[in-house]
Amino acid sequence: MTMLRPVLWICAALAVWECVLRVVPDSLLISSPLAIAGYISNNAALLGRATLETSVNAAWGFVWGNLTAVVLGTMITVFPRSERTLSALSLLVFCMPLIASGPILRVLFGPGAGPQITLAALAVYYTTLLALLVGLRAVSQSWTDLMRIYDRGPVSTLIRVRARASLPYLFVGLQISAPAAFLGAMIGEFTGAERGLGVLTLRAMRGLDTDATWALALLSALIAMAAYGLIGWLGQHMVGYRPVILLHTPAASTRPRAWMRMIEIGFVTALVLVLWQVSMDAFNLNRFFAKRPGDVWAFLMDAGNRNTLLSALAETLSFAAPGYLAGLALGSGLATLLVLSPALSRATMPVAVALRAVPIITTAPLLVLAFGRGLIGTMVVVAVMIFFPTFVACQQGLRQTPGQIVDLFRSYDAGRWHLLRAAQIPAMLPAFFASARMAVPAALLAVTTVEWLATGKGVGVLMAMTASTSNYNMLWSCVAVLAVVAVAVYAAVAALERAVLHIYASEQLS
Repeated sequence: MTMLRPVLWICAALAVWECVLRVVPDSLLISSPLAIAGYISNNAALLGRATLETSVNAAWGFVWGNLTAVVLGTMITVFPRSERTLSALSLLVFCMPLIASGPILRVLFGPGAGPQITLAALAVYYTTLLALLVGLRAVSQSWTDLMRIYDRGPVSTLIRVRARASLPYLFVGLQISAPAAFLGAMIGEFTGAERGLGVLTLRAMRGLDTDATWALALLSALIAMAAYGLIGWLGQHMVGYRPVILLHTPAASTRPRAWMRMIEIGFVTALVLVLWQVSMDAFNLNRFFAKRPGDVWAFLMDAGNRNTLLSALAETLSFAAPGYLAGLALGSGLATLLVLSPALSRATMPVAVALRAVPIITTAPLLVLAFGRGLIGTMVVVAVMIFFPTFVACQQGLRQTPGQIVDLFRSYDAGRWHLLRAAQIPAMLPAFFASARMAVPAALLAVTTVEWLATGKGVGVLMAMTASTSNYNMLWSCVAVLAVVAVAVYAAVAALERAVLHIYASEQLS
């Protein structure tokens, strides 16, 4: 009966869905289950080949992206002084809009799966890196002090203490990144690939084929949900424990002086510009499409070009900010609610996973048509994009509340609300802020995707137009400006995070 109950619920939902559409026929936004099943049945061979192509590319991107995250996380942990530089470089690469990166990668790689795998890896590595860093730091100070007493260095501490504590967080990052890899691969197929679900999705949207759009969205969601469930199952069986975290008093403030911060910012900026220039020159890339920093600077010095870009950027940010805040609030709020009412978890988790698993490129036009092309429609898409990673991260953070603290509250007969407010929410804060930082580039990706596919406004449509007209000066300028904005917002969230975690989770700042 335990296994049969979910099947019955799914069948009942499909029956209600079909009946509603029969009562309200000729819907332009929603297809019936029978129509979706008919499309899948009639195009089974085509869908099978496309699914295999996209899944293989997403899998390779998932592997390479997560390997990169593990290497970066290890370097940051063993060499703490490299954190600011490596984090800044990683963030800048992650903030490069996939929509703009796709056409450039297609020119570099030519025909083949190169852009799909690369975009899948780019969509994955930073998500896993943030979750991994939270786990690597989620250790008791007593354990690190013990390693110092025995004269163990950072490598030995990493292997014996931090790696084991990080495994639950690592698997959460892997779970979250699985749907992201599939999305990256599909976006890569938008740039001129010959096969894949992304190609079929683009054809369905251009042909206004609602049945095909829903079928492709459902198929993509099922694959992403299967990957999410498989990784979760592996995590439970391979890890099987929660790290014991003993809270300790806040660490002494080590805030760098203002002049040191300015030197660090200048160094990172110079390093980025040098790497940009050297990478273009080393591969002798054609200046027509591979713009150098000087080309972008000269382009932006023209007042007309600058005003066009800034006007589009203001439109994009005014739509991204409300969706960003709404997604964080919904994700953390639902995770907190499920702690108070665990019985709701079984009903809400499948819906939450489905919302994240459905690729945004298949649902954005439908959501915008349903909620309008203005603020509400765009905010819904951005919130859906951010909601699930925040929900999963916060739920994991709530579960990491130290058992000693919970036992102490229970020994004093403290209620659920008091335990939640005084112990569980502080334990959730590192995961919440990690997801808040991770959501900054995700919000920009979501809003530019919506603008590109549906609204016809903002930086997203500006990048799409310039890519189609080969105006690579504007395209690279959009990439650079969006990266700078993302880094600035990320830095603001990180500053707030340090102020809060200095009080509630100072081990995350060590």
